[in-house]
Amino acid sequence: MVKITAAEVNKLRQATGAGMMDCKKALVEAEGDFDKAISILRKKGQKIAEKRADRDSSEGAVIAKVNSDGTKGVIVSLNCETDFVSKNDSYIAMAHKMAEIALNTSSKDAFMAADFDGMTVADKLIEQTGVIGEKIEIGGFEILEAPFVGSYIHGNKIGALTGLSEASDSASEVAKSVSMQVASMGATTLSYKDFSPEFVASETEARIAVIEKDNIELGRLGKTLKNVPQFISRSQLTPEILAKVEDDLKAELKAEGKPEQIWDRILPGKVARFIADNTTMDHEKALLDQNFIMDESKTVSEYVASKGDATVVGFKRVSLV
Repeated sequence: MVKITAAEVNKLRQATGAGMMDCKKALVEAEGDFDKAISILRKKGQKIAEKRADRDSSEGAVIAKVNSDGTKGVIVSLNCETDFVSKNDSYIAMAHKMAEIALNTSSKDAFMAADFDGMTVADKLIEQTGVIGEKIEIGGFEILEAPFVGSYIHGNKIGALTGLSEASDSASEVAKSVSMQVASMGATTLSYKDFSPEFVASETEARIAVIEKDNIELGRLGKTLKNVPQFISRSQLTPEILAKVEDDLKAELKAEGKPEQIWDRILPGKVARFIADNTTMDHEKALLDQNFIMDESKTVSEYVASKGDATVVGFKRVSLV
């Protein structure tokens, strides 16, 4: 039998992250051949990966990175099975290294084929499944390129990137603040203008049906009914509709006996309230139309405009929660 030294075991452990006993067993089986021992550990990882393929890997670490010139950002989610593993320092360090590798790739496929200490990222995931004993995989993977990119990470569980149309003195602040908005509020599109008419029509019907169903139960319980909106997106509020709304509001004010000379002071607030009540989908899904979390008197669009000429041109989000 070939004698295996502690130094050889430690070298293999440093190269693979596997436990001392697993490294020693692999070296013994490989008769001291270092490369063969790595192959043995990798095959062990493949067997464990096959056994755990149907496991839920909903824990992990989300890492966002931006390149040195601030024009490209990535978010990588390195998923595992338990919170215990996800909080391990070496696991988080591996996630950071994978995000660094991702910065130099153009797609998830290219990233999975990229080099990670002499093996592909895909092989590294299999190896680490054997080392850790849990299903290890890439959950989320996003790339964003823009004239300026900023990022935000919340507790290694949510990552966001924001792309701006230009770099400026306030770009770092704006991109980080908007990325915090993305992380917190989970927008799915940039603006209400991105919604297709078919999607808006379908969502309007579905949302109104839900509210009307809720109101049946609320009425049965003698509770205050929810407001049933006519619309759910600014894309539906044509100039003709807004003109009719203003006419209807004027008729209400007249019926209430309000002097016509004060209508101009009352109408803007009532129109704004109508718009707010009838653009609920925009507030949920469209980033620029959401109320800004740091100052709810402004929309995100208004906040960005207050900081200069840059505009938001894109965003990405990955979440484990």
